[in-house]
Amino acid sequence: MTSVEYDNAAAITERLEQRLVEALGGETNVSRRTVLGGLGVAGSAAVGIRASQTGAGAGDDDEDDHGNFGAVDEYRNTNFDPHEFLSTFNTGKSGQDAVPQRVYTENGRTVREFEFTAVDTTITIAPGIEFQAWAYNGQVPGPTIRAVEGDLVRVKFENLGRHAHTIHPHLKNLNPKMDGIPQNGPGVLETGESFTYEWIAQPAGVHFYHCHSLPLKEHIHRGLYGTIIVDPDPERVREAPADYVTDHPSQITDAMVEDLVTEAKTRNHEYAENNAVNEMVIVMNSFDTNFDGGNEVYAANTRAFAYGVGETDAEGNWTAGETKRPIQIDKNERQRVYLVNATEFDIINSFHTHSQFFDYYDHGTTLLPTRQTVDTIMQTQAQRGIIELDYSDHDPGLYMFHAHQSEFAELGWMSFFEVV
Repeated sequence: MTSVEYDNAAAITERLEQRLVEALGGETNVSRRTVLGGLGVAGSAAVGIRASQTGAGAGDDDEDDHGNFGAVDEYRNTNFDPHEFLSTFNTGKSGQDAVPQRVYTENGRTVREFEFTAVDTTITIAPGIEFQAWAYNGQVPGPTIRAVEGDLVRVKFENLGRHAHTIHPHLKNLNPKMDGIPQNGPGVLETGESFTYEWIAQPAGVHFYHCHSLPLKEHIHRGLYGTIIVDPDPERVREAPADYVTDHPSQITDAMVEDLVTEAKTRNHEYAENNAVNEMVIVMNSFDTNFDGGNEVYAANTRAFAYGVGETDAEGNWTAGETKRPIQIDKNERQRVYLVNATEFDIINSFHTHSQFFDYYDHGTTLLPTRQTVDTIMQTQAQRGIIELDYSDHDPGLYMFHAHQSEFAELGWMSFFEVV
């Protein structure tokens, strides 16, 4: 791509981002319709047409009792970098400094222990736009936990927020006490209370965790959610290959078993030396900035247009920092996206790639794709899956991906891969 093409992409990203921020502009009663109305004239900026600053109609401006968003000059919570979040996996051995963790053996089983807190905090969802969130360990999405199939995941959880919270895992959990719902075990944890959750990491795949306190829609929308990745155990795959395919067991040959074991190793972080795979976590989320039950901002990993195009010399050097920067990938590496939908107030979200088709593994629980050669998939809330991409035959340059609900893209969920 030429520098002119990069400049054009940067200009579009910047204009969309500006219109989004201007439309919100610190007005706590601005509706989604108002924001989209402002974006509708984004292409007319050159002739001086301005975005509407009209707020929501009467009756739409009721503020939530727990606070609203406000405008500031720039990103404040700079400790959260959406680019760093992409590839930061908390394994017990390594991960984020904000997540105390360790690995040890107990009764012959590997234990991966983590310390989580729930806190009330302020996050930045677009330049100058803040949102009053409830968050695990102070970040949205919450920390990504990664374990190997059969491990014990132990989470020491303390509620430091003003409201009752839990952690509910979308795992095959055999103990109802550990389900993280109001009716079972310790129930909801009030301010200052703590509990240690224990879950066996099963099945292999990409999974979701979230607060299950009532009202659910608020506790999830406010930011209490994250991803659990369970890596397949290659030896278990060898012993029980039928558990990892959708084919009839009689169709599984010895050669196929070896292929499945090899594939399992590419998904297991403890076999990293064998992996020529670039892995990333993308959580599709959204924000109802005026608490009227409809979202005004959409994002991949919280920040609108974070993976858009900023200032660059078109040679891989970016000057826009964490605010706007495509996801740079090596065309010679296989790309794997652990995709999770945490969007509230919308029935579905979606993932669409430009100029590329991919294989999709629904929930990531199989080692063979459940859909092949597609360029768009849909997910309802809590649905998740693995996307596998190959850009080895593509020219270097920018390749867009985004939600294919068009308004979601215009409201922040628009991104680029930069193939180098």
